[in-house]
Amino acid sequence: MNIFKNKTYLVTGGTGSFGSAMVRKLLAKSVKEIRVFSRDETKQEKLRIELKNSKIKFIIGDVRDLKSLKEACEGVDYAFHAAALKQVPSCEFYPMEAIKTNIIGTSNLLEAVKSTSVKKCIFLSTDKSVYPINAMGMTKALMEKVVISSSKNNKKNKVFCITRYGNVMGSRGSVIPLFIEKLKKKEPITITDPNMTRFLMSLEQSVDLVVEALQKGRNGEIFIQKSPASSIINITMALQEIFKSKNSKIKYIGIRHGEKNHEVLISREEKVKTTSYDNFFRISSDQRDLNYEKYFTLGDKNVENFKEYSSSNTEFLNVKEVIKLLKKQSFIRNEL
Repeated sequence: MNIFKNKTYLVTGGTGSFGSAMVRKLLAKSVKEIRVFSRDETKQEKLRIELKNSKIKFIIGDVRDLKSLKEACEGVDYAFHAAALKQVPSCEFYPMEAIKTNIIGTSNLLEAVKSTSVKKCIFLSTDKSVYPINAMGMTKALMEKVVISSSKNNKKNKVFCITRYGNVMGSRGSVIPLFIEKLKKKEPITITDPNMTRFLMSLEQSVDLVVEALQKGRNGEIFIQKSPASSIINITMALQEIFKSKNSKIKYIGIRHGEKNHEVLISREEKVKTTSYDNFFRISSDQRDLNYEKYFTLGDKNVENFKEYSSSNTEFLNVKEVIKLLKKQSFIRNEL
């Protein structure tokens, strides 16, 4: 079955880094319509002017509003949920706002999908949901639980899957665009900890992972892209080489509040139910209704035999390898 031909798609948060990349991906397919749902009219207008395509329908709305989501979902075949509050400091200062968008907003979309024509919905999550230490990660962790719970209890043959990401190069959540801006302005680069590690995934890979989940995902499953990683200092040195700024100063400021030294994409506990494929991992979900045995009478002796999947124990890139990888990225080439 062709999941693109003459199909209507909804992308919540469709003007963000991932959302706009997903829209471009869908435009290359034979889709009928793409609905971009977001609350930022300025970004919508910018994307409208940039893409100039009659297949795109821009919808002003907020995931906190169930009515607007139900209207947006009418006649939709597939949906991608990228709308979220993602900035760690903002969520730390205003945790209730993060709850309203990341948890309640997700619950609203699930309800809207269940009552409309949408067949399958892919929800975007983050490494911060694994062993969460900040409000943003905690709300994303609960978002995942809400999706998995709904995947067990929906009676209308809807499919809900999750994709979980680490650092996506070129996105607004990545340090790389910030470092590039500092280098171009000849300002010192601020580094929290030189030994801090981050995954290195492209926007194109993040979109491809969502398509993988759309094509192959079963209810309640979580998909994780296999990615190399590197240290912050290696990434910094690579950018200095690319932008010919070897003499730029580096300022060490220490780990910030709510920040981790290493990104974790699969917990040790999740590894027990994880299957490895060529380019991604798939975490399965127990789909038995109200399976309390898992929590009260059954344990798993295998957990201690597994290690978490983190940016500290995956393929590790040196400076030359980071340079090679970064030079392949379109956002880097556009800056040169």
